[in-house]
Amino acid sequence: MIRLMIVDDEPSIGQMLEKALSRSGDFKITYFDNPITALGQFRVGEYDGVLLDIMMPQKDGLSVLEEIKKKDPLCAVIMMTAYSSLEKVLQSHKIGADHYLLKPFSSLSEVDKKVRELVKERR
Repeated sequence: MIRLMIVDDEPSIGQMLEKALSRSGDFKITYFDNPITALGQFRVGEYDGVLLDIMMPQKDGLSVLEEIKKKDPLCAVIMMTAYSSLEKVLQSHKIGADHYLLKPFSSLSEVDKKVRELVKERR
């Protein structure tokens, strides 16, 4: 079972990802629309991977990524954004992001495949 956290302030995206990824039964998914709440849960829980939006009003994804990597450097983190900024991509990789996805996603099966691949590398 892959323990996955999804953090995106847009419930439609978070719930769509949760529904699509949970179909296989291989994921235990926890979805948060608030990055501050998600960080609190991350500190007390154990996760194999995180799908993390970059642009959120309460706290940006790069700050959340930093805190996640401090607690668990081996946790696979995939950044998500609707804005393709080379600067943000480079920043996220410097902090420790494993991958970067543009929204809207070209394929939910590709998201599933990438999460599995990165989590497997980290285990």
